[in-house]
Amino acid sequence: MMLSEQAQDGVFQALGHATRRRILDLLKTMPGATVNDVSKYFDVSRIMVMKHLGVLEAADLIVSRKVGRVRQLYLNAVPLQMIHDRWATDYAEFWAGRVMDLKYQLEGLAVRKSDAAGSSDQPEQQP
Repeated sequence: MMLSEQAQDGVFQALGHATRRRILDLLKTMPGATVNDVSKYFDVSRIMVMKHLGVLEAADLIVSRKVGRVRQLYLNAVPLQMIHDRWATDYAEFWAGRVMDLKYQLEGLAVRKSDAAGSSDQPEQQP
């Protein structure tokens, strides 16, 4: 399953801000943290943290669960894995192919250089 272009845009937009990336890191280590828990780590207002949380939730990077009057937050790493699969895996295969091409070219060059050096090392034969 792949993310739609619109969903990918939302994930990249959410990841484009350092505060939101830090929030994801916090939720990775503190599953079930509340908004107040998260707000303690930032020098911005709680409302600003809520806006960042809204962007992350819209990108489906966090999910929340209401328990009584408390809203618990959890990281949803599935979109990150899908982005990784789509971009990093594809480009890793691209670069692996390019590196193999370079390896073969360098090996061919080394063989040709060795052959050329070997032929010039041979003493000339007298008729």
